Amino acid sequence: MAQVSAARGDARPAESGTFDAVVVGAGFAGMYMLHRLRGLGLTARVYEAGGGVGGTWYWNRYPGARCDVESLQYSFSFSEELDQDWNWSEKYSPQPEILAYANHVADRFDLRSQIAFDTRVTAATFDETAGTWLIETDRGDKVTARFCIMAVGCLSAPNRPVFPGMNDFRGPIYHTGEWPHEGVDFTGLRVGVIGTGSSAIQSIPIIAQQAAHLTVFQRTATWSVPAWNAALSADALKEAKAHYPELRAKARARPTGFYFLFNTQPALQASAAERERQYEEAWQRGGLPFLGAYGDLLFEKAANDTIADFARKKIRSIVKDSATAELLCPQNVFGCKRLCVDTDYFETYNLPHVHLVDVSTTPIARITTDGIVVDGTEHKVDAIVSATGFAAMTGSFDKIRITGRSGETLAEKWRAGPRAYLGIASQGFPNLFMITGPGSPSVLASMIQAIEQHVDWLADCISHMRDVGAATIEPTREDEDAWVTHVNDVSTVSLRSTCSSWYVGTNIPGRPRVFMPYIGGFPVYVQKCNEVMNAGYDGFVLDGARSGNAAPQVRFTGRWQVPLDIEVISPAAVAARRVPVV
Repeated sequence: MAQVSAARGDARPAESGTFDAVVVGAGFAGMYMLHRLRGLGLTARVYEAGGGVGGTWYWNRYPGARCDVESLQYSFSFSEELDQDWNWSEKYSPQPEILAYANHVADRFDLRSQIAFDTRVTAATFDETAGTWLIETDRGDKVTARFCIMAVGCLSAPNRPVFPGMNDFRGPIYHTGEWPHEGVDFTGLRVGVIGTGSSAIQSIPIIAQQAAHLTVFQRTATWSVPAWNAALSADALKEAKAHYPELRAKARARPTGFYFLFNTQPALQASAAERERQYEEAWQRGGLPFLGAYGDLLFEKAANDTIADFARKKIRSIVKDSATAELLCPQNVFGCKRLCVDTDYFETYNLPHVHLVDVSTTPIARITTDGIVVDGTEHKVDAIVSATGFAAMTGSFDKIRITGRSGETLAEKWRAGPRAYLGIASQGFPNLFMITGPGSPSVLASMIQAIEQHVDWLADCISHMRDVGAATIEPTREDEDAWVTHVNDVSTVSLRSTCSSWYVGTNIPGRPRVFMPYIGGFPVYVQKCNEVMNAGYDGFVLDGARSGNAAPQVRFTGRWQVPLDIEVISPAAVAARRVPVV
């Protein structure tokens, strides 16, 4: 059996030394953090496990990989010149283009010289006497820094279920999150895909075009809506660029951090005919905004049943074999798990060489030298694609031994679930920051906008510490506990808390069931961050500050202090018992 992953780059000498800040990860978060740190005149080193920038988009090169947020909005907003420079080719541009954009950003802002590639951070230890962090890597680097900033991503630690007999399999096993950079040609092969989440839904139609036979092993059917992807015309690009500032401002005020048509009216107050028309119009627009057809879909089960019934009818109308269609019809809450966006996913099951195997009640028993055994039947395959997702939110933290005050490790503190104030910092770990950490909107918002808001907040925080002479900053236990309680309480009003998903960590055996992202809405969260900052970092202790918790000078976060979009927020808040829709 050959587990396939990207190759490591050339060796380099180990380094030692001192920096103002060390950043772990060179995806969009790490790159933007480095840009801001340099703008403050601080020295920084970024360590990146991959051989290049891009994070998620460096590793996830599986066939059909795309972001589910439209490219015009899944992009940095801090530079109007960058907005004007870059031309997206499609509504949902493919992974190679997103990676090219990441490389363009790295080159345009001259970031590479301070990034050490092919280097994985293994440990970060706080020195209480010196007030600094010791960061160690798998290349023997040992550097100290005042600030340690984790830009490790929410979906960057692949989940690799172990099946009996895996080591006996004679063919290659690929994980969609660590796809070979040279690509894979499945022409003429029998291929087995394990999983039907986002990466499977994107890759299955393309693998089916190559494979002689494709067998899909499905544990849980997944809700998916068509992307209706298309090329962006020159006129469409010109129009978008002419109004980019207005689009960015409107997006920041929306619950998801990106802008789309949203109907705030309750589904249950519409007639059946009105709902059918509204759902059909939303389906024809496609994408994640389908969930914006009505304002109460993620809060009222009866309302959710109406959109679920509509989507099941769509699946049954597309998939010709009735038994296969029923297997593909999810029975859980619509949008409870991450809603997927596809191109011809359900149509693929009409192909004669594509076969669906249900493993929900009879799971995969073992893997043999030549195939996968389910319920006593061996399905012969030449190659296996493991589309089994990630240890979300905290998986990358688990790979690093992070030790704070009194020798406590972050893993020990988070044994019962992650604990972080605002998803930014954790008590007992001074000057350790997390970009889009657990307890922040992160994966429930447009990720790049969530990243930018965190980085700008951190840049203002670090600047303020310099202004007042503070040595360290960390949350109080009381305020951290209150925020964790709030995150959990808010999650219970949403139907998303009712099913097993990677949002709550149940895709990983042994993980505690905790709803990890903040579901209360991106602008509401941003407003809370602004309030904390404007109150002199309320809920934080600034050790050594000359003027205590004084109000800071705002340098970067001003663009995030925007009015809430009341037309959307207010009706949604009523539907969700005062909690905005996400």
